[in-house]
Amino acid sequence: MRIHQVVLRNFPADFAKLQALEPVAAQLLLVFAGPALFSTPALALELARRFPLAQRVGCSTAGEISVDGVENGSAVVTALHFDSSTFQVVSAELTSMESSFQAGESLGEQLSAWSPKAVLVLGQGLNINGSAMIDGMVKHLGSALPIAGGLAGDDAAFQQTYTLCNEGISSTRLLAIGLKGDALQFAHGSFGGWKPFGAVRKVTRSVNNVLYELDGEPALEVYKRYLGDHAKDLPGSGLLFPFEMLSDAREPSGLIRTILGVNDADGSMTLAGAISQDGYLRLMHAQTDGLVDGAEEAARATLKLMTQDGGAGLALLVSCVGRKLVMGGRVDEETEIVHDTLGAQATLAGFYSYGEISPGRGIENCQLHNQTMTISYLGESPT
Repeated sequence: MRIHQVVLRNFPADFAKLQALEPVAAQLLLVFAGPALFSTPALALELARRFPLAQRVGCSTAGEISVDGVENGSAVVTALHFDSSTFQVVSAELTSMESSFQAGESLGEQLSAWSPKAVLVLGQGLNINGSAMIDGMVKHLGSALPIAGGLAGDDAAFQQTYTLCNEGISSTRLLAIGLKGDALQFAHGSFGGWKPFGAVRKVTRSVNNVLYELDGEPALEVYKRYLGDHAKDLPGSGLLFPFEMLSDAREPSGLIRTILGVNDADGSMTLAGAISQDGYLRLMHAQTDGLVDGAEEAARATLKLMTQDGGAGLALLVSCVGRKLVMGGRVDEETEIVHDTLGAQATLAGFYSYGEISPGRGIENCQLHNQTMTISYLGESPT
């Protein structure tokens, strides 16, 4: 497996750097860039001109991750050439949040006959129920197949996100990359590092990923009381105070939900994924040291699933924009600890997202996560 990466920071002058990727004979280009680079076609057109035979797949971000660290407004372009593994790229239109399950079904159905070993998925990050999309994919691919990836960002503006494929740039398209091969290595890890605070609240009214009531009160009113002065900055400040989902026994489920939008008219809150009707929620907060420790835990979990050392590999990092806001100027620390843990053979690429997709520990059902660092390690065993 051959991997090479360039980071473009000045446009269009830096387009010349793309020439460095040509010796790789790229079969797959992964592209993660600031939203401004997707709102105009220049980058997509240049990639198509230089790499017409490659599959070009990516999304807009709330921060780009590369071997150099974390940046904003750049384009991280990673070229991959597989020695023996194969892949297939499929897409589906997402016309409304309510059609998230059907769009996921379309992705899963297109890949199911091809029998992939693992799947990477990228979706638009706003008008989507990420957990419903995953459920649609699992319907056709099965719960044992590892699915990983994330939802696009737009620098925490919550206005418009984008995906990229050979069909062009879109704010409504979902993408999935199926991967298979005897030599293919696919490992993953996901962890948060957030701490709960405040009282446990019962969900007394919700529909899919829209939360209407907590303990019989409008959910937004309850939430604003906890946030205090931070409430005036909603929905952006909601990234700093996500919900932890608890089981019916009020025990942690391992899932966190970020707030994507609020509705003052009916007192509701739109979350990044579905929540359990009649379940329980509790607020969470974090400090940088805890989030860095969580990133290290995710990297260690990934290492445990890797079947063989040696050879270059791609570490796809998808971390929540809420983590980035909490860490501020120390945000590079979580990517540095991942690189230190995985080792120099791992090329880091990824983005800060509005939702992270990964199986749980071991090969458990794929879930939509929020406020986590998720890692998907892709490589090929030496022959």
